[in-house]
Amino acid sequence: MESANELLTIIPLIIIGGAGLLVMMLDAFTENARLSYWTTALLSVAALGASVSALFGSAGTSFYDLITYGGTAAFGSVLVMIGTLFSVILTRDYLEQTGRHIAEVYSMILFAAFGMLLLVQSNNLVTLFLGIETMSISLYVLAGLVKDEKRGTEAALKYFLLGAFSTGFLLYGIALLYGASGSTFLVEIAAVEDKGLIYWAGVALLLVGFFFKISIVPFHMWTPDVYQGAPTTITAFMATASKAAAIVAFILVLSRALPEARAEWSDVIWLFAIFTMVVGNVLALVQDNVKRMLAYSSIAHAGYIMIGLAAGTDAAYSAVLFYLFAYTLMNIGAFGIVAYYEWHKGYDFTEVKNYSGLGFQQPLMGVLMSVFLFSMVGIPPFAGFIGKYRVFAAAVDEGLIGLVIVGVLASAASVYYYLRVLIHLYMKEDITGITLIRPGVVYSAALIILAALTIYFGVNPGTLTDLLGNLKGVSY
Repeated sequence: MESANELLTIIPLIIIGGAGLLVMMLDAFTENARLSYWTTALLSVAALGASVSALFGSAGTSFYDLITYGGTAAFGSVLVMIGTLFSVILTRDYLEQTGRHIAEVYSMILFAAFGMLLLVQSNNLVTLFLGIETMSISLYVLAGLVKDEKRGTEAALKYFLLGAFSTGFLLYGIALLYGASGSTFLVEIAAVEDKGLIYWAGVALLLVGFFFKISIVPFHMWTPDVYQGAPTTITAFMATASKAAAIVAFILVLSRALPEARAEWSDVIWLFAIFTMVVGNVLALVQDNVKRMLAYSSIAHAGYIMIGLAAGTDAAYSAVLFYLFAYTLMNIGAFGIVAYYEWHKGYDFTEVKNYSGLGFQQPLMGVLMSVFLFSMVGIPPFAGFIGKYRVFAAAVDEGLIGLVIVGVLASAASVYYYLRVLIHLYMKEDITGITLIRPGVVYSAALIILAALTIYFGVNPGTLTDLLGNLKGVSY
C-alpha cells in the first residue's frame, strides 16, 4: 500500500516515461509521425494536469527520501510540462512545413522531459545527476536533429562536448560534497559542521555545473551556436523547459543543501549575475540573427534570475518562480513566431532584415510577436514586467541595491534589440516580395493562448503570486 502511495507522488514522471516508450514503439511499428504527435500531445496534457493537481496536494519526500513532491517541485513540474506541451504543438507544423517531420523527435522530447521532471523532484544529488544526464543526452540528439545541415551537426557536437565537460565538474562536485558530508542527501549536506577545503571545492564545482546548464557567463559559449543551429521549436524547448528545470533544481540545492553557506555563495552569484546581464545584453545588441539575439537575450534573463537567487530568501525564490513562468510563456511564443516565418523557403527568416514590412501581411503573427517582445523588455501590463519587478523588489529588501541598479540598466538596454524586430516588421519596406502562408489553426491557437496568459498574469498577477506564496512543503 505504501508503495502504491509513493507512485502517486510521481504520476507526471510515470506518464511521461511511459509516453516516451509508447511513442518509440509506435514509431518502430507504424512509422506514422502524426500518430506519434497526437499521442505525445495528449499524454503531455495528462502530465500537465497531474502536475497542476500536485500543487494543491500534500508535500513531502518519497522513495527513501530520494524524491521530493509538492511545493516547488510541483511548480517546477508545471513549468516543464508547459514548455514541453507547447513545444510539441508548435513542432509538428514547423517540421511538416520544412519537410523534416520525423516521429523520433517526439520520443526524444518526452525522454528529455522525463529527465527534467526527475531533476525538479530530486532530493538527492544522485537523482539530480540522473535527471540532468537524461535531459542532456536527449537534448544533444534533438540539437542535431537535422543531419543534412552542417550548422545543426556542429551545434550538436559543441553542445555534447561542452556538456560532457560541465558534467565532469558537476560529478566531481557531488563526489567532494559526499566526501565532506558522508551523504548525497540535500538536508544531510546542509548539516555539515566542518566546512573545510573539500566542502568548498565541492560547492564551487557544483555551482559551475549549474552555471553551464542555465547559461551563466562565462559558461554560456554553447548557447548562441546551439540555439541557432537547432530546429527553432526545439530551441524553444531547450530555452524554456530545460532552463526552468535546472533553475528549480538549483533553488532546491541552494535552499536545502547550502542554506548555512548563503553568505559565501550569495556573493559569488552576485558577481556572476552582473557579468551575465551585461555580457548577455551587450552581445544581443549587435546580433542580426534573431535566434542568436534571443539566445543572448536568454543569457541576460538568466542574469535577472540570478538577482533573485543572490537574495536567497523565500520571497526571492517565489519571485524567481514567477519570473520563470513568465519567461517560459514569452520565450516559447517568440521562438514560435520565428519558426512560423521559417516555413517560407528561399529566405533566411532568422535574419532581422528579412522581417521588413511583413507585420501587416499576417497581422495576428505580428501582434503576437509584439506581445512577447514587450513582455521580454519588461513593459507593463505584461507578465515579464511583474516577474522583473518581483525579483528586483526581493533583492532590494535584502540590500542588493547596486545589483538591482545594474539589472534595471541592463533591462533598459534590451529595449533596442527587442524593438528593432518590431521596427522591421512595421516600419520598413518589404524587401522579400514573399507572400506569407496562413498559419494552421492549432499553431495559431497555441500562440494565442501563450499571449493571453502573458497578458493575464501581467494584469492579474495576484492569482499566481498567492499560489507561490502558499506552496506547501519541503521546497525552501
